[in-house]
Formats: sequence, C-alpha cells, structure tokens
Amino acid sequence: MASKIYPNAKAALAGLLRDDMVIMSGGFGLCGIPAILIDAVLESGVKGLTVISNNAGIDEAGLGKLLQTRQIKKMISSYVGENATFAKQFLAGELEIEFNPQGTLAERIRAGGAGIPAFYTRTGYGTQVAEGKETREFDGHHYVMERGLFADVALVHAWKADPEGNLVYRMTARNFNPIMASAAKVTVAEVEEVVSQGDFDPDHIITPGIFVQRMVKLENINKQIEQRTTRKRAAAE
Repeated sequence: MASKIYPNAKAALAGLLRDDMVIMSGGFGLCGIPAILIDAVLESGVKGLTVISNNAGIDEAGLGKLLQTRQIKKMISSYVGENATFAKQFLAGELEIEFNPQGTLAERIRAGGAGIPAFYTRTGYGTQVAEGKETREFDGHHYVMERGLFADVALVHAWKADPEGNLVYRMTARNFNPIMASAAKVTVAEVEEVVSQGDFDPDHIITPGIFVQRMVKLENINKQIEQRTTRKRAAAE
C-alpha cells in the first residue's frame, strides 16, 4: 500500500484542489486549525470555494488569509466575530454566508459523515435560521429540517498519527476535526508527530485511519493565540 505520508502540504493536496469545490476546515478560533494546509490552498490560487468551518479564523491567520485573497465565495459557519475582513465582505454583499447554531453545524457535519441526508432539530425554530426550511411538528414540538454536510476535501489538524492514518487529537484542539475527517471524499491531515505502527492503544484512537487518505508531518509548529489574556503575578512576600 502506498504511504499516506507526503513530504509537504503542497504534495499532500496535489490533484485534489479545484475552483468551486467544497472544503471542510477543522478548528475552533485558531485552536486545532490546519494552518499549513490552509497556506497550501492559498498558494494554489483556487477560487470560488465554499468552506465549512466553525469560524473564519482572524485577519492574517487561518482561513482569514483566504478571505483576504477572495478565494472563498461562501462560508458555512457558526461564528465570525473576530474577522474584520469577513464582516466587510459580508456587509458589501461580496461573501455568501450560511449561519448555523454551533450544535446544528456540528450535527450537520456528523450527519453527513454518517450518510444521513437530513434531520430535524428544535434549535432555530421561529427564528431567521428556519427561514425557507421545512418544519414539522413532533409530539407537540416544532422542528426545523437541516441538511447533512459533506465536502470534497476535509483539512484537519491532529496531534499524533501512525502510518495507517489513525489519529489522536490533543485536548481542545480536537473540536470539529474528528467529525470533519469522516465527512469528505478525501481527508488530509496535518500532524504534529508520527508514531510507529502499533504504538496506539486501539481504545485511544479517535479517528480511524480508514477515514484518512493523506497526511503531512509538521516540521515547524506555530500555534497562534487568538486572544491572549494575562494577569500580573502576585508580588512575592
């Protein structure tokens, strides 16, 4: 079997990128984002992208870079409050946005990976979220129908991987990455460390390798902090 590990992000994405495709991108804020893979998408110059991600990063970081180059035409997200470029393009009618309650977004992705085309949820009923969508009543409660989401390519960030593509995530960086890894035709993972086959306890694997087709090991890891909050240390007595 051919190796799933590629020498760099550009090679890992070779032959996968095209204009007007749908990309899922893991992360929450800047935590657990596939930053190196996003940079490779930026370098490729593909445009007209529909990107499914919890948020659009910030200006100058993460998906914010693709907004600045106007490679994204539509975002399917739940939060966008930290990105001025996002707000500017949206208010100018230059960027299409499909807002989702965060739990609904997560379930839409999970459903897509499970082969579920649609589901009903009470969240959003009677609000703008439900406009234009089918609604039904079950047991005296009103529900909104939401469609599952499935992408051409999922870009994820993992802590550790083995050669088969089994992935383990670290703490909060786990976020949307596991469900996205199962909801795309091809999943490409950037990983901080590659361990030997058999090093993982099977019970500790979060994403089975069957969902991961390509990987790139990170050589230099720059984990940016979205909002750094500090306090002064108490004076020593």
